[in-house]
Amino acid sequence: MPLAQQWLSRAGQAGPVVSRIAAAVGGGYALGALTSVAALALPASRPQAVLGGALASFAVFAAAVIWVFAARSATRAWVGLLIAALPLLLASARVWRAGVGG
Repeated sequence: MPLAQQWLSRAGQAGPVVSRIAAAVGGGYALGALTSVAALALPASRPQAVLGGALASFAVFAAAVIWVFAARSATRAWVGLLIAALPLLLASARVWRAGVGG
């Protein structure tokens, strides 16, 4: 097999792994950030909500990384992250509209 074909074959096999790494880092970070902001929508004092959101964001990030590499495919990993992000995004939008974040 020529060298170019070998390189293309290896690059094709690395695609899903690179996608999962991007999902774990980028998607996990996004979910963690949304968790921090969404925690401000909870019925708690602002300092408690900020602290709770910061602590929860670490757990959410870790869970996202585990999910990404446990999913059957990279596509399922991305879809799972998007599904998890929807309620957090709705709660975060509520916070942003209320002006609590700024």
